[in-house]
Amino acid sequence: MTRPAARGGSRTSADRLARLLNLVPYLLARPGIAIAEAAADLGVTERQLREDLELLWVCGLPGYGPGDLIDMAFDGDRVTITYDAGIDRPLRLTPDEALALVVALRMLAETPGVANREAVERALAKIENAAGDLVGAPVAVRLPADTRKVAELRVAVESGRALRITYYTAARDETTDRVVDPLRMLMVGGRGYVEAWCRRAEGMRLFRADRIDAVTLLDEPARVPPQARPHDLTEGVFRPSPDLPLVTLRIGRGERWITEYYPCERVEEGDGDQWLVSLRVTDLAWARRFVLGLGPDVTVVAPAELATQVHAAAVAALDAYATPPPPRDPADPAVADPAVADPAVAAPTQ
Repeated sequence: MTRPAARGGSRTSADRLARLLNLVPYLLARPGIAIAEAAADLGVTERQLREDLELLWVCGLPGYGPGDLIDMAFDGDRVTITYDAGIDRPLRLTPDEALALVVALRMLAETPGVANREAVERALAKIENAAGDLVGAPVAVRLPADTRKVAELRVAVESGRALRITYYTAARDETTDRVVDPLRMLMVGGRGYVEAWCRRAEGMRLFRADRIDAVTLLDEPARVPPQARPHDLTEGVFRPSPDLPLVTLRIGRGERWITEYYPCERVEEGDGDQWLVSLRVTDLAWARRFVLGLGPDVTVVAPAELATQVHAAAVAALDAYATPPPPRDPADPAVADPAVADPAVAAPTQ
């Protein structure tokens, strides 16, 4: 059975917060008011009002002890606020609070993908005007990104125009030229992304701003197909799935940071300092480069194909170092005078 909504409409968290903030001064002005009368004035059911009053019991000031929480007294069906925790007073920002809000809003204004930047700027102006000298000197906030490139991508998104980009794909260690139809700008994990329909891949893709080597704004409008759907980024950019290759590594103490930096499906403690770690990867080519960069404290347990690739790449690298250099031409000045090849040979001994 569907429970009827309380009179007054939505029961969202935002609505309830506004109602709770108004409830305390309302009850302070009407000590001993009947709950039925208060519910009628506030446009909620008696049941909803009682639930709100129960929530007020655990609201208050930091410390959250008996002397910090909002308190009230009940006399039958009548209620009186006995301690308001300061909600009866207008909000006054301390210098630290005002500065924190200004920095947070400026950071939000610089974040790619903010839908209504004008609203952020208006809120920022109101706080700065209200805070006055509390804030002190103007605060400048810059995100750790290529601001010129992010600005170009933002213009393309806001103007609805297509882009030609030169993009480096780390997973395949290759650079490609693509025409994309941008949909939105995003900030995930401190990095800027543009989400777009890639005409080359014929699918939605996320392009990291710092891996875009060149950007050209085209005259044609962006054409995002109706079947295109934005990515769900609630759990981050990379979302491991069962269809991706599963890699199992045996790592030493120095490489345990992998378990904190990458989403691992399994982490088991082995003998001594050895751990057994399993994680999903986009492809084995990326995994091969990843393992080669980790050093001698890592061993590939599975899959066998990855172990073979890592072994072959390591052997090729060792062979390259073992190959003797080609014979040197006697006419080369470096052969006649070793100091030409190595200035340290001619350096005086201290």
